[in-house]
Amino acid sequence: MVRTCVVALLLALCGAGCRRSATVLDERNTRTVVLPGGQKIRVEVMTHPTDMMRGMMFRDSLEPDRGMLFIHGSPGNYPYWMYQVRIPLDIIWLDERRRIVEIYANAPPCRTKASECPSYGGNQKALYVLELAGGMAEKYGLRIGDVLVF
Repeated sequence: MVRTCVVALLLALCGAGCRRSATVLDERNTRTVVLPGGQKIRVEVMTHPTDMMRGMMFRDSLEPDRGMLFIHGSPGNYPYWMYQVRIPLDIIWLDERRRIVEIYANAPPCRTKASECPSYGGNQKALYVLELAGGMAEKYGLRIGDVLVF
């Protein structure tokens, strides 16, 4: 009986430690982006190719003050698509100086086969791509040439 209680206690403590690590890990994978108007949004940072491919897939919502920031390994032309994405997104490409070089507003979800989903943007060299909920780029007044701080 005592042994069972000790094992249960150890498992509970291990689980609590794991949950704490996951919270810290989540916090490490986010950062604040300051927009030209002073607004601050919290973004999930994607650098690993698998995470970048998954992106906003299968999510049902995105809070107005949240987003996702993709950091590519080098500047290039990076078109994005909306396969398995369930909500419209504003997609914003930034160069290595974090200057907006392209915006595609309200990219619609793609509900067909992957092969039929169109790609958006990627017409300008970029190092970063920021995704916000559809309509937020206009709400925040984002324009080509604006510089974001992160």
